[in-house]
Amino acid sequence: MACSFEMKAYDSHDALVRIATEFNGWDPALTALITEGQTAPIFRPIHTLSANHQWTRVPGVTLLGDAANLMEPVGEGANLAMLDGAELGQDIAAYSDDLESALAAYEARLFRRSEDASIGSAKVLNIFLDDDTPQSIVRFFQSTVGST
Repeated sequence: MACSFEMKAYDSHDALVRIATEFNGWDPALTALITEGQTAPIFRPIHTLSANHQWTRVPGVTLLGDAANLMEPVGEGANLAMLDGAELGQDIAAYSDDLESALAAYEARLFRRSEDASIGSAKVLNIFLDDDTPQSIVRFFQSTVGST
């Protein structure tokens, strides 16, 4: 399914039918949730940063949350934003007399962590958009059971 749908000048009904074709073979009761709804589709592209995105230090400034970790929406964003805030706070406390060292320490961990999370998020999104969906999703969850 790898994002083969492009939003063009479809009317709402045609767009819903086109979206439903992405789910050929699914139970009609599920595709009816798409085709029989009363809401027009809204095209929402997914924007991400590259997995190895980094920036040059700017004195007194850094990024956290989605500004620093913009990636596929598969559940990591909120976790990373909270961790960013906690780690930045710890670094500011640890380097209370040297904000630049605090920001540099925070960013060093952030860049490593964000790259790993971004690569993982892209893999998960591909599983959810795979041509073999929903079986690819079932396999994904089966493979993660008990692997904490």
